[in-house]
Amino acid sequence: MKTYSVKAKEIVPQWHVVDAADQSLGRLAARVASLLRGKHRPDFTPHLDMRDFVVVVNAGKVRVTGNNKMRDKTYYHHTMHPGGLKKTTLERMMAAHPDRVIEHAVRGMLPHNRLGAQLYRHLKVYVGPEHPHQSQIKASSGQVEVAVAAAPPQAKPEPVEEPPAATEAVEQPDQTQSSEEGTSA
Repeated sequence: MKTYSVKAKEIVPQWHVVDAADQSLGRLAARVASLLRGKHRPDFTPHLDMRDFVVVVNAGKVRVTGNNKMRDKTYYHHTMHPGGLKKTTLERMMAAHPDRVIEHAVRGMLPHNRLGAQLYRHLKVYVGPEHPHQSQIKASSGQVEVAVAAAPPQAKPEPVEEPPAATEAVEQPDQTQSSEEGTSA
C-alpha cells in the first residue's frame, strides 16, 4: 500500500469565518493558524498551501488574559533610519488597530518561510462583524465555522405546513351584500 500525497491542483479551497468576540488572543491565533495551514483537513500535506482562507470578524472584541498585559506587552517596529526603533503597547494597538494585533499573533504561529508568507495572505481580519467576503463563503463547498468555540447543538426546525393550493383557497365575494348596497343608494 502506497502513501497518498495530494497534488496542488486537486486541492479545493475552503473559506472559514471565525468570530473573535470574547476569545483569548493566543488560543484564537493558534486555531486560525491551524485553519490556514489546513491541518483540519484529512488530506493535509505539510509542504503545500491548502488554499484555505480565514476571515476573522469582531477583532476589536478579542480579549487578553493577565493583569497588566495591556500595558506591559510591547510591539516593536523599525523605521530603517538610525535610531528608528519604535514601540507601542498592546493597549494603544487595540485602540488604534485591533486587526493588526490578531495579524501579528497569527503571523508568529505560521512557518517562517515562503510557505508561511503565502499562507499569511489568506488571512482577512476585520474590526467589526461586517466583511466583504460573503459571496466566497457561500460559494465555498467547505464547512463554514462561525465561532472558535463549539456551538451548542440546535434543535431541528419543525416542518412548515404548506398553504392550500390557490384554487381551493379562493373565496367568492358575497353577492348579496353588493346587491343590497346598490339598492339602498
